Amino acid sequence: MAAFRGPKVWLWRWRRNPLRRRSDALEAWVVLVAWALTVLGGVFTGLAATQAVEHGLAQERAEWRSVPALLTEDASDTSATESGGDLVWAKVRWTAADGSPRAGQARVFAGTVAGTSVTVWTDPDGRLVTRPATASQARLRASLVGVLVGVSAAGVPFVCGRLVGGRLERRRMEQWDQEWERIGPLWGRKTS
Repeated sequence: MAAFRGPKVWLWRWRRNPLRRRSDALEAWVVLVAWALTVLGGVFTGLAATQAVEHGLAQERAEWRSVPALLTEDASDTSATESGGDLVWAKVRWTAADGSPRAGQARVFAGTVAGTSVTVWTDPDGRLVTRPATASQARLRASLVGVLVGVSAAGVPFVCGRLVGGRLERRRMEQWDQEWERIGPLWGRKTS
């Protein structure tokens, strides 16, 4: 079938042509706007998400502090087999920055005995948190989140453009069917 087609004409929807309909011009604008929003929306949304995540992780690195804590119970080896690793949850106690005593659970190596000093991470309010991401980990996480958010945001105008384009195509086919019903019989020979 490709042999019957002529050369592809770029921007054919924008060229003046007496056969071009309003729906062709409307479809051209829909395609242009959909692609512009897809590309620009995806890029800008992805960059904004990347910067927001990187800023949040940098703030965590600046505010979260490592604090020495004491293990208040033995870290049993049976918990290690349940969790599938060398780290188990155990009770610890530490002193917050305001001087108040705190207690909670932290992950420690299996087999560690009570009274052992371990390092935990706390937020400015003295609550236990996980170790903050390093600068390189933060860049990787922020980049992955930015790509995911950018692709998701780009999908919305792309899908909307495809839906509108499909609706315009169906409408054009209906119009062609109506025109063919009107004009088609005039082309045929009448036999009596």
